[in-house]
Amino acid sequence: MTIKEAQEHVDKWIKAYGVRYFSELTNMTVLTEEVGELARIMARKYGEQSWKPTDPRASDNGEKALREEMADVLWVLLCLANQTGVDLTEALEESFRKKTLRDKDRHKNNLKLQ
Repeated sequence: MTIKEAQEHVDKWIKAYGVRYFSELTNMTVLTEEVGELARIMARKYGEQSWKPTDPRASDNGEKALREEMADVLWVLLCLANQTGVDLTEALEESFRKKTLRDKDRHKNNLKLQ
């Protein structure tokens, strides 16, 4: 699935099942919430925090939860892009061009990355 197809698929789902998009501000808040949930999984899976014994997501070390939370972040981002008229394919291509021009040697010359 391309990014464009994902944006279209989310839009069709919202119109078929979601009644309407939440407001942009609500979706921005939901995105923040979803990123927080992803951060919680990352802190336990890759960081120093440990799983609570009662957390059912600990059974597979958060593998399923990690996928779910990443998908939730992407879903809300796609919603926001649709709502604000952003073509994420075009935006990502522009970002690659910008980063390539700006950072083509920066990271290669960063001693911290050697």
